[in-house]
Amino acid sequence: MEKLTAKEEEVLGFFWKHGPLHVKDIVDMYDDPKPHFNTISTIVRSLEEKGYVGHEQKGKTYIYHSVVAQEDMGKKSLSAVVGRYFKNSYLRVVSSFVEDGNIPVEDLRKLLDEVEKSRNDKNV
Repeated sequence: MEKLTAKEEEVLGFFWKHGPLHVKDIVDMYDDPKPHFNTISTIVRSLEEKGYVGHEQKGKTYIYHSVVAQEDMGKKSLSAVVGRYFKNSYLRVVSSFVEDGNIPVEDLRKLLDEVEKSRNDKNV
């Protein structure tokens, strides 16, 4: 899938938060001054071309919906960040968070315990 612009990510977020929407629904969710209908329509069509959004025809209008789950998108984005900035090393990512104080060592120990328990449960 192609990379998204900031505006495309913003519009995709509306689908994740609210479910299927008409373009007009998205425009209405913005604060004033609202973006032009054609601007949002172009962004939604771009999302569809890139494979993030699909549509169903309802009468003369389309209702659009996300075809990519937010969690899947998060995992993909995280993988890209790890690859780009941490040389594909998740260990470097976790070390960075621990060193910066973003993850207390106690939380890291709990996470390791949960992972080990989960693996043991699957092997039983």
